[in-house]
Amino acid sequence: MAHAKQPTEFEIQVEGEPYIWRLHRQPKWSRDIAGWRGMAIAVRHKEGQREAMLEFPPGPQPRYGAPQLQPSQIAPAIVAKAIASAMAAGWEPYSRGKIVTFEVDATGG
Repeated sequence: MAHAKQPTEFEIQVEGEPYIWRLHRQPKWSRDIAGWRGMAIAVRHKEGQREAMLEFPPGPQPRYGAPQLQPSQIAPAIVAKAIASAMAAGWEPYSRGKIVTFEVDATGG
């Protein structure tokens, strides 16, 4: 029996507007100065072009052999709060340009 493929992009409503988000980076160890890095979510307005990268803090390191974080495990409330925080910090989803990165806390604030 074949496994159903999980979606890679998810739609969410923030302040009445539709946004599309996806898990861009799993929490992982990095060789750069940052060391352990948290997950990152890429988000864009459904009708917009400019993408924002929302980087979360590292949090505790997973145990060896633990399953990877699945996008369906990320609470929609945290994603919505992170999107609202990015807009409050100056992200303009309808503008054009390169990806803008924002650091948010573990709750998305």
